[in-house]
Amino acid sequence: MTERAALSNKISAIAESATLKVDAKAKALKADGRPVISYAAGEPDFSTPSSVVTAAHEALEDPSNFRYSPAAGLPALKEAIARKTARDSGLEITPNQVVVTNGGKQAVYEAFQVILNPGDEVLLPSPYWTTYPEAIKLADGSTVPVFAGADQGYKVTVAQLEAARTPKTKAVVFVSPSNPTGAVYSRDETAAIARWALEHGVWILTDEIYQNLTYDGVRAVSVVEAVPEVAHQTILLNGVAKTYAMTGWRVGWMVGPERAVKLAANLQSHLTSNVNNIAQRAAVAALEGPQTDAEQFRQAFDRRRRVMVEELSKIEGVSVPTPEGAFYVYPDVRGLLGREWRGRRVDTTLELADLILDEAEVAVVPGEAFGPSGYLRLSYALGDDQLREGIERLQALFA
Repeated sequence: MTERAALSNKISAIAESATLKVDAKAKALKADGRPVISYAAGEPDFSTPSSVVTAAHEALEDPSNFRYSPAAGLPALKEAIARKTARDSGLEITPNQVVVTNGGKQAVYEAFQVILNPGDEVLLPSPYWTTYPEAIKLADGSTVPVFAGADQGYKVTVAQLEAARTPKTKAVVFVSPSNPTGAVYSRDETAAIARWALEHGVWILTDEIYQNLTYDGVRAVSVVEAVPEVAHQTILLNGVAKTYAMTGWRVGWMVGPERAVKLAANLQSHLTSNVNNIAQRAAVAALEGPQTDAEQFRQAFDRRRRVMVEELSKIEGVSVPTPEGAFYVYPDVRGLLGREWRGRRVDTTLELADLILDEAEVAVVPGEAFGPSGYLRLSYALGDDQLREGIERLQALFA
């Protein structure tokens, strides 16, 4: 290949989303007539609440929505986000501290672009969502994984973060509830990490997209509620996708200090301009309207969570910490490795996931997508009947 025809080294180094890759493979097998059950995608199986859809229909009747709107978001949505942030994260903000993005992933991308310079290090608690390392790489930063296993409830400690900190440490990612583990940090644990970041001048990027999906009376406390003084060096990431079954509407946002938000708005003005206006109007309805459907979704997730933990725990060699939030279980399956199953030697969870798909026609995401091998992520955002059938297939495979 000639030098002129070469492609970008930076973009060539970016890995495809492992969760979307597994889900796409499962859907392709289904299209070929295979009875595949997929636990891969973090996508609620519910329909978007009718009140939200109605708001979108009404927005289509208003010609002003057919025009460009402010790149940082519609004023009505930014005001709704400010109210939600005060309500759920305990932080009073102005609309000038909000940028509405095309889904949560764009908010993640822009946040790292805004705070990182070449060579900056980001402490990333592991297991982590697959997009974080790639977004850090795109911002010319360096990922420093900090692993916490099932024995720690998948939650890192201040001591671990301090051991990983260097003069190059610029930020720490804080996710509670967690994707992929469903772990929720307590108020005291959250406050300890926030105070550590404040002491050392480390930015916090906190992904709160699952904050309304918690169980057993647990509440996800925001770092800015636990330690308000850290707000000036914190960016909050959120969206309507998970709580309101609005994954395809593509509405997320970032909240932060005005100096950071201004840079993100400038970037977005060149990157995408405004988010779809109809989707933004729908998001206003989601945040400001009746929460009955969202609560019913949460209760269904809770029911499925209990079934998954109970039934997966019946498989010898599988340890399943009970998740307190989100809609994932993250079992420790190291007891299944180093053995033969159906005549196949399995030493990694990459190999285990392939075996499960081939032999049980069940799609799961291997731990290598989120950090070390030895774990699987299973989403329980799918129908009750399929959820049970898939687990029964796993029980039969590993009997």
